[in-house]
Amino acid sequence: MPIDMDMRLRVRSRALVCLLLLALLGTVTTAAASPRAAVPATATATKAPPATASTAAAAARWGDRRLDEAAFLTTHNAFTNYEDSRWSSVNQSESVRAQLDNGVRGLSLDTHWYERSTWLCIISFGSDCYPSDVYLCHGDCKTFAGATYALPRQTFHGTMQTVVDFLASHPQEVVTVFLEDYVGADQLQASLGRVRGLQDMVFRPDEWGVRQHGWPKVADLVTSNKRLLIFSDRSDREHLGVMYDKSWTVSNFWSLGDLGNDLSCVSRWSDVPLDRQEPGFRRLFTMSHHRNVPTVLTAALDNGAKLRGRIAGQCRSATGGRDPNYVSVDFHRLSDGSGHTPASIVAELGARP
Repeated sequence: MPIDMDMRLRVRSRALVCLLLLALLGTVTTAAASPRAAVPATATATKAPPATASTAAAAARWGDRRLDEAAFLTTHNAFTNYEDSRWSSVNQSESVRAQLDNGVRGLSLDTHWYERSTWLCIISFGSDCYPSDVYLCHGDCKTFAGATYALPRQTFHGTMQTVVDFLASHPQEVVTVFLEDYVGADQLQASLGRVRGLQDMVFRPDEWGVRQHGWPKVADLVTSNKRLLIFSDRSDREHLGVMYDKSWTVSNFWSLGDLGNDLSCVSRWSDVPLDRQEPGFRRLFTMSHHRNVPTVLTAALDNGAKLRGRIAGQCRSATGGRDPNYVSVDFHRLSDGSGHTPASIVAELGARP
């Protein structure tokens, strides 16, 4: 039967409406799928000034102690923990942020360069498709998941952002990061450059004339907001504000041995004795107190009276009568039931005249 003119017009009108709807839907879908051009942070938000403490509050908190007279609880391999990633063997039980919230003020981190691996992406069914970057690994970043690296992978700049964010919300505190450093200076620089607010907080000893005048008072670091110290075991990055540890610190050999019975306090570097004296300048003393293989049981045995006795009986005499500025332990919240914990021992050191 022939179709009349009205019927044809109605069909054409409906078709036209459908085409218009499809065109509009395609426009919306394309806009949603297309990435937006990057907008500079300054165009979307005004940068907040860093939080700083008043001179009176800093003096009340820290007194007249110079940095080399203060003591800080430090965590060995702070990034290998049960909360930040899926490690099978750990040195700490809680996340880096939780460590900071619970009084830790020194963190040791291992930086490695990871080159993106298509093969790992495929065999992990898409769970390990990370870009090339500086990551925190305990050995090679591709060898043993859970042992030498963990998933999700922990970027160095992400962990440093956690540190800077903590400092921003705690304007009286000072944090030190120690790097076991396996990356190039340019790679480290690029990673640090992605941490918002870091450059405002980094302490640079050259700008403070530390070699000529000694370490500043902790209260002065606080009031000037230079509350982040970074050390590396590589010497070619001081222009980044990353201090070469062998130039600025003395340090004991890191291991208590497999059985935890090597309590001697000997230098990590044969050419830098623990009691080294330099005119007008005193190195910071970093003390390690942990075994070759960490466990909660051995850490509990080591972290109480043994730690306190080692400081008084071995390390104090080996350094010419001084106390450690950084006390580095595994599982920092564990102790032997003696009433002494790493935190209480560090507090005791900080209260000594």
